[in-house]
Amino acid sequence: MRYNTDLTGRVLAFIRERSYRPMLAGELAESLDLSPSDPAFDRTLKEMESAGRIVRTRTGRYGAPERMNLIAGRLQGHQRGFGFLIPDDPTVEDVYIPNEGMNGAWHNDRVIARLGPPERGGGSRGGGGARLQGEIIRVLERANPRVVGTYFGSDQAGFVRPDERRLPEDIVVLGPNLQGAVDGETVWVELIHWPEGRKGAVGRIVERLGVKGEPGVDVLAIARRFGLPEAFPEDVLDEAGRVPETVGPDEIRGREDLRGLMMVTIDGADAKDLDDAVSLETHDFGFRLGVHIADVTYYVGEGSALDREAQDRATSVYLVDRVIPMLPPRLSNGICSLNPKVDRLALTVFMDYDQRGRRLAHRICRSVIRTNERMTYEKVAALLEERAGAEDREHYRHLTPMFREMKRLMELLRSARFARGSIDFDLSEEKVYLDPLGKPVEIRPAIRTVADQIIEEFMLQANETVAEEFLRREVPFMYRVHEEPDPEKLQDLSEFLWNFGISLRARKRVHPKSLQEVLEQAAGRPEEKLLNTVVLRSLKKARYSPDSSGHFGLAAEHYCHFTSPIRRYPDLFIHRVITRILEEGAIHPASEGKLRRDLPVLADHCSDMERRADEAERETVDLKKAEFMVDKIGQEFPGLVSGVTNFGLYVKLENTVEGLVHISNLIDDYYAYSEKSYSLIGSRTKKVYRLGDTVTVRVAAVDLNQRQIDLLLVEKKGERPPARRGRPGRKRLSKAKK
Repeated sequence: MRYNTDLTGRVLAFIRERSYRPMLAGELAESLDLSPSDPAFDRTLKEMESAGRIVRTRTGRYGAPERMNLIAGRLQGHQRGFGFLIPDDPTVEDVYIPNEGMNGAWHNDRVIARLGPPERGGGSRGGGGARLQGEIIRVLERANPRVVGTYFGSDQAGFVRPDERRLPEDIVVLGPNLQGAVDGETVWVELIHWPEGRKGAVGRIVERLGVKGEPGVDVLAIARRFGLPEAFPEDVLDEAGRVPETVGPDEIRGREDLRGLMMVTIDGADAKDLDDAVSLETHDFGFRLGVHIADVTYYVGEGSALDREAQDRATSVYLVDRVIPMLPPRLSNGICSLNPKVDRLALTVFMDYDQRGRRLAHRICRSVIRTNERMTYEKVAALLEERAGAEDREHYRHLTPMFREMKRLMELLRSARFARGSIDFDLSEEKVYLDPLGKPVEIRPAIRTVADQIIEEFMLQANETVAEEFLRREVPFMYRVHEEPDPEKLQDLSEFLWNFGISLRARKRVHPKSLQEVLEQAAGRPEEKLLNTVVLRSLKKARYSPDSSGHFGLAAEHYCHFTSPIRRYPDLFIHRVITRILEEGAIHPASEGKLRRDLPVLADHCSDMERRADEAERETVDLKKAEFMVDKIGQEFPGLVSGVTNFGLYVKLENTVEGLVHISNLIDDYYAYSEKSYSLIGSRTKKVYRLGDTVTVRVAAVDLNQRQIDLLLVEKKGERPPARRGRPGRKRLSKAKK
C-alpha cells in the first residue's frame, strides 16, 4: 500500500490532538484547508482506514483508534478457536481474544479490536497478573483468501478442512465449485463468502493438488498455503525470452574490462544461480579484494514486467525439494549467472587492505568479467587443507596460491570483526536428503568449511562498504538493520543462562560483545547448540529499512544487502540506485522524491516476504523430518532436552529432529513446572528434568499433519538426572574460537 506520506502525517497529527473530536470527511478536509472533493484526500483516508491507522465510526466520523479504546494489529489464531491480537504498536502488549470475541476473524487477518476489562490469568501469553482482553469489531485485511486443505464429500457437495489448524472452521463447497475433486484429495480453495454471524465460510476449488502420499504433493501444498507463486506470468516469460543469452560488444562500452583478472565463483555444489565472484591481488600495501556481483538491473528494467514480478516475489524461496526463484531461470541460471569462462556484466567493489586487514580505500565500478572457474566450497576447502586428489591439485594449481591468500585475509577480517563485538552463532543448518520420489533418506548437518568462511567474510565486507559509501552520499537507499534486543528479553535470557552457570552482563542495554562472550562460555559444552539457539531467539529479527540504524548482531554501524540481486529484491533495488549514481553522478530531484516516498512500503514488503519464505522453508524441512521418523517408531535415540513447558519436554535428537515427551507420559511421578529454573520437578522423587539434560528416548508416534513426533523417556540402568546447577561463580572467559 502506497501512502501520500505528507498528507497521512497531517491527518494523523490533527486527529491525535487532545482537542480533536471525531469529524466527518468534509469537516476534516476543511479543518486541514483541503478540498473535500480532492481525490488524493479521499484516497488517503481510505488507505489509512484500511491500514487501521484511523477508524471510521458507524456515523461516518473519523478518529484515532487509541482515543476510542480500539487497537489495530494482526490476529494470531489458536487451533482451539481463541486468539491473540499482536498490536501494530510494539509498546502495547498482546490482547487475548476469546472464542466468542473472534467474530469471523481468522488467523493472520489484520483486525481492529475493542478493548474490554483486563482478565485475570496472566500476561498476554500466560504468566502472572491481568491480561488485556478484547473483541474483534472489524477485519481490515483478510490474510487467507485461498486455503489449502483436504476435501471431504461427494461429487455434489462437501467441505474442505484446512491444513492450517489455526484456521477455525471448515469451508463448504457446492456443486459446480468442486472442479471434480474427490474425497480425501488435497485441494486449494478460494473463499467466496467469509463467515458472518451464523453463516459459515463458502468457497470454490481452484486447484486439485493431488492425493496425500503422491510425490511432491506435500511440499506443493505448503507452497500454495504460503501463497508462493511457482509459474511466471506470460508477459514476464515473454520479456525474459527477449533477453540475450550472451554479452554483446555494445553492452561492454563504458564498463571497466576485468576479463583478464583472475577470479572465481565459490558456491554449493548444487547452486545454479551464481551471482557473486571474488578476486584477490597482493600488493606492497597488502591486499586488493574484488567482489564482483551480477549486474541484474541491466536486464531487469525499472517498471518492466520482470521488475514488477521480482518486486512482488521479493526473494527466491528454497524449499526442501525445489527452488521458487525470484527471476525466471533464463535470467537466474543464464545471462545473470556468473558461469565460468563466459563474459558477464557486473558491479564490482574493489577494497584495499593493509597487512593487518584494515581497509584503506575502496572503489565501485560497472564492469565486464569472465570467471576462470566455478568452484565449490568443498573443493576449495580440500585444496586449502591439502586433502584434494592429485587431479584437482593439478587442475587448480594456478588458483591455489590465491585461495591461500584469501584464507589469510579472511582470518584477519574475521578476527577484527569479532574484536569489535560481532556475534558468531554456531548454528550449522541441517540438510535433508531426498530420494527421487521425495522421500527423506538422510538428515545431516551442513558442513561449514573454511571456504564458506571466506565467502561469508568477503560478502560482509562488500555489504558494509557499499552501505557506508551510499550513506555518505545521502541518497535514497535500502539498508539491512538489526536493532538492539528488548530489555525484557535480555532479562529473561540472563535468568535462563543462570541455570547453566553462565552470566550475562546485561542491564537496559547490552553490547553484542557480551553475547559473544556467552557463546564462548558455551563452547564445547553438550548444550552448546541449544544455548546458541536460545541466544539467537532473544534477538530481534533483522529487517530492511530506508534508514541506517546499524546491525547489532554484526556490530556494524551501517549494513546493506548488495551481493545477491538474482535472489533478493533489496539487492536489485540498490544496484539500480548505484548504477544511476555511477552513470549520471546524481539522482534527479523528482526521482529522488518518489524513491523516498516509496521506500518505507517497499522495505516492509521485502521484510514480510523474507519472513514468509523463511516460514515456508522451515515448514517443508519440519515435514520431511517428521516423515523421516515414521519408520523409526519403536527405536531409541540419545537426545538433549531442548525445551521445558508445563505440558512436557521437547527433546532434540542427534539428527536434529525434535519431538515431545508429554507430561502425561512421565508416569513415575507427578511433575510440576518451574518457570524460574526451566525444569520439571517430581513431587515425590524430586527428580528434575531441565534444559540441556541428556536423555534417551523412544519414538512413540508421528503425526505428519501436525509435524509432531511423540517421544517416551527411556531410563537406562543406573541413569540419574544431573545435579542441580547453582549460581555461577566468577569465571575466566576462554579466548574466542577463530
